[in-house]
Amino acid sequence: MMAVTSACKSGSDSKGSMDNGKYVRYTPEQVEALERLYHECPKPSSMRRQQLIRECPILSNIEPKQIKVWFQNRRCREKQRKEASRLQGVNRKLSAMNKLLMEENDRLQKQVSQLVYENSYFRQQTQNATLATTDTSCESVVTGGQHHLTDPQHPPKDASPAGLLSIAEETLTEFLSKATGTAVEWVQMPGMKPGPDSIGIVAISHGCTGVAARACGLVGLEPTRVAEILKDRPSWYRDCRSVDIVNVLATGNGGTIELLYMQLYAPTTLAPARDFWLLRYTSVLEDGSLVVCERSLNNTQNGPSMPPTQHFVRAEMLPSGYLIRPCEGGGSIIHIVDHMDLEPWSVPEVLRPLYESSMLLSQKITMAALRYLRQISQELSQPNVTGWRRRPAALRALGQRLSRGFNEAVNGFTDEGWSMLESDGIDDVTLLVNSSPGKTMGLNVSFANGFPSMSSAVLCAKASMLLQNVPPAILLRFLREHRSEWADNGIDAYAAAAVKAGPCSLPVLQAGSFGGQVILPLAHTIEHEEFLEVIKLENMSPYQDDMIMPGDIFLLQLCSGVDENSVGTCAELIFGPIDASFSDDAPILPSGFRIIPLDSGTDTSSPNRTLDLASALEVGSAGSRASGNLTGQCGSTKSVMTIAFQFAFEIHLQENVASMARQYVRSIIASVQRVALALSPSQFGPNAGLQPLPGTPEAQTLARWIFQSYRYFLSVDVLKTEGSESVLKTLWHHSDAIMCCSLKALPVFTFANQAGLDMLETTLVTLQDITLEKIFDDNGRKTLCSEFPQIMQQGYMFLQDGICLSSMGRPASYERAVAWKVLNDEETAHCICFMFINWSFV
Repeated sequence: MMAVTSACKSGSDSKGSMDNGKYVRYTPEQVEALERLYHECPKPSSMRRQQLIRECPILSNIEPKQIKVWFQNRRCREKQRKEASRLQGVNRKLSAMNKLLMEENDRLQKQVSQLVYENSYFRQQTQNATLATTDTSCESVVTGGQHHLTDPQHPPKDASPAGLLSIAEETLTEFLSKATGTAVEWVQMPGMKPGPDSIGIVAISHGCTGVAARACGLVGLEPTRVAEILKDRPSWYRDCRSVDIVNVLATGNGGTIELLYMQLYAPTTLAPARDFWLLRYTSVLEDGSLVVCERSLNNTQNGPSMPPTQHFVRAEMLPSGYLIRPCEGGGSIIHIVDHMDLEPWSVPEVLRPLYESSMLLSQKITMAALRYLRQISQELSQPNVTGWRRRPAALRALGQRLSRGFNEAVNGFTDEGWSMLESDGIDDVTLLVNSSPGKTMGLNVSFANGFPSMSSAVLCAKASMLLQNVPPAILLRFLREHRSEWADNGIDAYAAAAVKAGPCSLPVLQAGSFGGQVILPLAHTIEHEEFLEVIKLENMSPYQDDMIMPGDIFLLQLCSGVDENSVGTCAELIFGPIDASFSDDAPILPSGFRIIPLDSGTDTSSPNRTLDLASALEVGSAGSRASGNLTGQCGSTKSVMTIAFQFAFEIHLQENVASMARQYVRSIIASVQRVALALSPSQFGPNAGLQPLPGTPEAQTLARWIFQSYRYFLSVDVLKTEGSESVLKTLWHHSDAIMCCSLKALPVFTFANQAGLDMLETTLVTLQDITLEKIFDDNGRKTLCSEFPQIMQQGYMFLQDGICLSSMGRPASYERAVAWKVLNDEETAHCICFMFINWSFV
């Protein structure tokens, strides 16, 4: 029998109606009927409850009011269960993070003790050296050196199973000393703050051989599943070309030794690719933890060798791997260590920071592994169909295909069928041709008499260039949002003709628009570091008279590294033409841009306009000083951009296509240089033709006008300034979204605070590309048109709750909004200011 408390105060009767303050008891059959309806409709209307009573005779003695109360209680219990489950999950996560932090504290204390010991030892050695004679000290040095040569610390091992096991056990010990001990001095990754919602505790090496990174985190997957995923490195590490298992040996302690050959793509055309000859050891520790550790095999260990491979530089992996421990309540606690010597001597000196930066290693490998595990965990718990009617795993595979295809184009390996064309005398652009069947299968290039002919080759035009004084995130965002500034419509149409045309079957998605292109968002990763989208270029095809080829062009696009708050992040914009119907196995020829910062290892601050603005505001009212600091910080920014574009063609057109590709990539290089110059911080000044940055006297004045006008029209203060805090600083950090638009026939935004930029998902650079009408939905536009005259006459107006659209097309709801006229010192209208209160993305 089930008892349900009723809140009704009506009198009691003998038919089961509720007594005041007593229980109403239901039979199991009645509860079963109510539960059945609850699962169909948790909140039935009055008519539906009446219908239930009529359809179920066993409920005939229950009053509708009692049934209503039963459903209220049932919903309350359901909500309590979900909340309890959520809180238990949060508690488990916090407990696991607390355990990690305690272990990290332990390790740091050991490191401090070791440093104190070493410090006292070196002091004693220094004192002894001053007392010793010169001859004695020289003899001591020679003797010590001879001893080191005759008695090496790591004697050679043989290639037998026993010798490989000895190497494996040594690798395990060294890996654990890095993962949980003090073998490497770790410092916290700049910009990474540990917490329950962070990716984990991330650290990079300081003063060790090569580059190293370490991460500790919690993932909602079982240890064996985690190990299986991490061993499959090409599935989550985009720069990994292949991992071949050459041999597998079982050990007597239940472990497994594998001999691996791994190849990594080169990130730019200016450097060769890397390969590794590795031993991987998988074992279970006494406490039940699963360990997968790896190291390079080299001649000093006398193990089995792998001959050098043409076009690859043999790099070294020092003891690295994964320590995976089961977590109470499910999931795993994982420690990741990546430690490599990437042989920086083999690249031009200007590129060596790419191979000497522990921060870059951490972002590209260590953190990528954690993000991938969290993404898999989330997909398993929420297997929903997302954009383009595809599940997250399918969208992830599409992103992987784009990234891999771009890497193949940048590297152009001969074993994949690529061969180089002769230069035209200028070596700025390299041309490669691939006519292998696997590369051209399924591609169309020309429409003769309405019938497509099959392509027989693919041409790739690629180049790399050095950039100065422009942050990668800012430049890449401009390239994404202003395609018309560098792209050629005719060549877009030519590339689009390489895929089979089909009927348009676009899903109904909320689209954003930039400069003639419609952007349809498909998916974001968990941390929003990367997103996949479809670009629709309308009426761009030269084949519009042909019914086979539609007038619209569709590009599948992968974008990453546009977050200005990330430190030293690689930024990528990779895209390829697709069919409107677009099947999962459709051919894709990726093209695009990759921008890698060259000073990420030394600059611990993010060289971006938004962050520098926030730090500049700390100066106070000294606007000129803040602006000067910005220029100084960004002036040292260097990065390398790699450009690669692919075109399918018929082999007899090779000479014409090669000429077109050279000219096109050279025009893109010129456009990028022009844009980079315009975006350079040295161009940001009162006379640069761009909107002055906050921190300048103009911004200080605008903030004062906004503050005074609000007080004048509404008789209250919009901002609560404290002490000597400037109005501009208070405005910039205000939690509500505040933005100004011009008084023109088509108003555009001229200023926004940090919350306003977040809501519009834009930057101060691209803010002026957004018009006022674009951010409102249909209802908002109607309200704005009808109420706008009130702003000019009365000076202000209020808007009820509604929806706004960001520049990415994402809807953001707000509880209410207020708009007011901003007056200048002459009391004439300068602009209109909007404040959206308690906004959040839907």
